[in-house]
Amino acid sequence: MKIAMFTNTYLPHVGGVARSVQTLEEECRKRGHRVKVVAPEFDDAEESPHVLRVPAIQHFNGSDFSVRLPAPALVRDCMDEFEPDVIHSHHPFLLGDTALRQAWRMEIPVVFTHHTLYERYTHYVPLDSPTLRRMAIQLATEYCNLCSTVIAPSESIRDLLVERGVTVPIVPIPTGIDTDFFSSGDGERFRRREGLPEEALVIGHVGRLAAEKNLEFLAEALALFLKERRDAVFLLVGEGDAGDPMETILEKAGAGDRVFRMGALSGTRLADAYAAMDVFVFASQSETQGMVLAEAMAAGKPVVALDGPGVREIVIDGANGFLLPGASRPDAFAEALRALTDDAEAMRRRGAMACSSAMDFDHQHCAREVTDLYERLIGERPVRSEEEKTPWDPFLNSLEIEWDLFAAKMSAAATGMMEPEVTEVGRD
Repeated sequence: MKIAMFTNTYLPHVGGVARSVQTLEEECRKRGHRVKVVAPEFDDAEESPHVLRVPAIQHFNGSDFSVRLPAPALVRDCMDEFEPDVIHSHHPFLLGDTALRQAWRMEIPVVFTHHTLYERYTHYVPLDSPTLRRMAIQLATEYCNLCSTVIAPSESIRDLLVERGVTVPIVPIPTGIDTDFFSSGDGERFRRREGLPEEALVIGHVGRLAAEKNLEFLAEALALFLKERRDAVFLLVGEGDAGDPMETILEKAGAGDRVFRMGALSGTRLADAYAAMDVFVFASQSETQGMVLAEAMAAGKPVVALDGPGVREIVIDGANGFLLPGASRPDAFAEALRALTDDAEAMRRRGAMACSSAMDFDHQHCAREVTDLYERLIGERPVRSEEEKTPWDPFLNSLEIEWDLFAAKMSAAATGMMEPEVTEVGRD
């Protein structure tokens, strides 16, 4: 089977979607499938025969994202040479539009994974507003309905998409992680190398340090906790503009000297960082699936988190950690962290349960579900004989998808100007 994956974020970009695409493509190749990734240019990206890099504006609007520039002939020629059996789109715009154009032109199935709550990311675009957030919701919904099937990374996202008006089949399949890899880290090695106190209680967080991750809330909760637990330190792994405000909050609380900020880590160093933690904390409510939660749990770490889509499917309150209501205050989060860390036996039990829970998100299991979906869609695709085809078919198919994409954008614009009944995810 030949699979083409279209994504606006890809290695060496650090983020959930980039890692998701990498994990899936690697597992597909292990299963004997051929994979071609279409992604924007990115600083320090390695050349690969498996990846088509399209021209892009890098560091768009001061972010770490690349925005592709139109290159229809480049992509079309690549797809004609590769001849994919199925196209998998990972975004509903930019290269997502290109994925639809190629799938319709070639009359092959297109799968879309709804990785992101896009309305939580409109602050990266000039003129952010409630109107723009409503447009983002409707644009993603319209895009879903142009695809053959949508993959939702969690049950709560599937329910949300149905509520928003997605009518094509939606299949809940989480993004897989390498549970063996994340359970193999050496925490003592990491503590020695990075200078963490040997007997310290290590509270850890991994992720992109961005405004939509609710990190100031997390810092305020940790400030309260660290004031009381003088033996505790905070291990922060990730890059982004929100890291400095977090450190400022913790410095004002007198805990600045107990913050170990590592920047972005990957490979063995990331696995070792998880192993060095005693508890993993998470406050984001912009997730479709909290991959870092599954990674931390694979390392046997109990979690304290806020309830939200993509989180409640992983964190089981009272079993593998504490799951607080989404509208909780920082003091309630700090109290839950105290209750967990004050009971060493409870931490051990919840860590063991966390390790067991992570197995549901193992990459081999998840990739098998995705490739089974590909094969089913390919098998169900109507195949026309050569006699039924005409030289005009690619042109007519292109006209049809261009009209549908235009109509989707007009629908999103119209929705943005009104108050819909159901739009954003709440905090509870």
